Amino acid sequence: MVQKGHQVRIVYFVGEVLTGPTCEGIELMKVSLTNIISLPAAYILLSKTIKSYQPDVVHSHMVHANILTRLVKIVTPINRLISTAHSSNEGGALRMLAYRLTNRLADVSTNVSNTAVASFESRYAVPKKGMKAIYNGVNFDDFSYSTQAKIAIKDELGLDQNCKVILAVGRFNKAKNYLNLLRSIRFLKNANSIAFVLIIAGDGELRSEIERHIIELELDKEVILLGRRSDISTLMSACDTFVLSSDYEGLPTVLIEALACQANVVSTDVSGAREILDGYGSIVPIRKPEALAKAIEANLLIEQKNILGRQYAKDKFDIKIISDEWVEIYHEK
Repeated sequence: MVQKGHQVRIVYFVGEVLTGPTCEGIELMKVSLTNIISLPAAYILLSKTIKSYQPDVVHSHMVHANILTRLVKIVTPINRLISTAHSSNEGGALRMLAYRLTNRLADVSTNVSNTAVASFESRYAVPKKGMKAIYNGVNFDDFSYSTQAKIAIKDELGLDQNCKVILAVGRFNKAKNYLNLLRSIRFLKNANSIAFVLIIAGDGELRSEIERHIIELELDKEVILLGRRSDISTLMSACDTFVLSSDYEGLPTVLIEALACQANVVSTDVSGAREILDGYGSIVPIRKPEALAKAIEANLLIEQKNILGRQYAKDKFDIKIISDEWVEIYHEK
């Protein structure tokens, strides 16, 4: 948006900034919202910030920001309020009720895939046709195939150049269901003579649990946990297949990034996966590790990179295309 000539300020609620804006001139401001006790102070500070800045558009993301910003609008003039959910599952019945009761306060409600929109409608969080699907965008300049990546990553990890690389990327949380992936790797180990390794880039609250499962499944030689990485594009270029094993998502942007790097992709049938892959990757049922193992095995036998997948994804999910869609929504009357 800054590159299009707009002024942008970002307000965030919790945690530390791990990845900040790449454009200069974007101000970051923390409004601490960690529990119900901090809610009144967060409400007042957010209201004061909006009154002071007087933005043309307030665009909130995910459940806490969406609900709080809608409530702030009751006492604070907001010219145009856009609320964006980022999953087919943003919580239980109380959160869906909060969405429904505050829906009229948002000028536009969006989600990141058609499947996620349908989920919100089915749970009565929004009325029928009361929410739009706007995809997440990816900067295809940042995610592209590197011919040197495979050699570099294998040298770094001490892997044989003939070893097949399976890659997963994402936080260690319940939604990602890494146990499903590890069980599929166990099937693959038992049924296959192909030399392979699974590398996982990410971290999170379930790391110790995942480490325990790796030991219990006797996969300590087949699985490498990399922790947080800043070279995801390089890892995606290096892999022979990219895998998403989640139970639920909104729009798994990591699949778009993998396609951008010409990776051959396997995903569970989570919200948004079919809309992303559309024939340019394999989809298996959720929580079916044996089916996931078979799809991974088939992908490991593919020698060609997914060149057509990149071009398809670029035409549909390039950040330049998606940002133009947002500008149109911001200016709608």
